[in-house]
Amino acid sequence: MKTTPEHNNRIAKMTFASVYPHYVTKVEKKGRTIAELHTVIKWLTGFNDEDIQNHIENKTTFETFFSQATLNKHAHLIKGVICGYRIEELKTPLTKQVRYLDKLVDELAKGKKMDKILRKE
Repeated sequence: MKTTPEHNNRIAKMTFASVYPHYVTKVEKKGRTIAELHTVIKWLTGFNDEDIQNHIENKTTFETFFSQATLNKHAHLIKGVICGYRIEELKTPLTKQVRYLDKLVDELAKGKKMDKILRKE
């Protein structure tokens, strides 16, 4: 499935703060913790807990969120389908990065072991 420019723009303008509570709900409903959620966010972005909190408080858009992130060198190993899109086929870098995060949260909620979620080459 190919993304449209409108879809990519909508993702860029969406705030991390608007999606974060959904991530928390999703992982806690499956018995995982906020600490584990932060572990996967930190692994992908290079942010620390204070950075994550600042992005929430400042209602940072995903465009700004990922422009300030230092993407993990193993992020390219995140593959599969999320939200109807095959990650490895996404052409827009920002959309791909947001879907990386969605996929990590999904794997966490599905009970995947942390070692598998935090890919190592």
